[in-house]
Amino acid sequence: MSTHDQFTAAFWDERYLGADRLWSGEPNAVLVQEITDLAPGTALDVGSGEGGDAVWLAARGWAVTAIDVSEVGLSRVAARAAADGVANRVTTRLIDVLNDPVPGTYDLVTAHFMQLWTEVRPRIFTSLAGAVAPGGRLLIVGHDPDGMPEEFAHHHPPEFFATAEQLVAELGDALAGWTIEVAERRARTGVQPDGRPGFLYDAVLRARRPLSRGSTGSSRA
Repeated sequence: MSTHDQFTAAFWDERYLGADRLWSGEPNAVLVQEITDLAPGTALDVGSGEGGDAVWLAARGWAVTAIDVSEVGLSRVAARAAADGVANRVTTRLIDVLNDPVPGTYDLVTAHFMQLWTEVRPRIFTSLAGAVAPGGRLLIVGHDPDGMPEEFAHHHPPEFFATAEQLVAELGDALAGWTIEVAERRARTGVQPDGRPGFLYDAVLRARRPLSRGSTGSSRA
């Protein structure tokens, strides 16, 4: 299997079907850190997995569109939203961001650990920036290349990892006029749920799109 096969629906459907639950069910830590104080609005959760982030946002009043390449994963998002009583605030859509347009515009567009190779990363993240509504925010979190465990280096080509500063540079004109609120390397626990070594740092980019010219309203704090 090539590294790029890991981005297909077949890969992720098979992986989800191999376990009752693949992820912890908890929201990503950086999402909680960066979004807790924001007034809820509309959100796009990119690569929603089993719905930990989408359900957490919905429980706090956000209207969430959860997109993923895996139909199996999205079925778990919907089931989790129903079980937590937020099904009315979570919409699932089968979207392959490598090939399909990103639907709509949102007050928050969030993508966590969608590790992409260098040739496609600027195009995909630029499309995510284009889905941010005026006054809204883009939150991208990935594994920072500094602090990669040695055992990972054999299976994870370095081109799949970028610092926050590299992400800002790659997005280039897509962030022209935006406010870069956070672009930093942030320490994490360095241990995976199963006890194996994990990455030591996250690359965190949070950027705010300017309000439309002539707007008199205020964007969400």
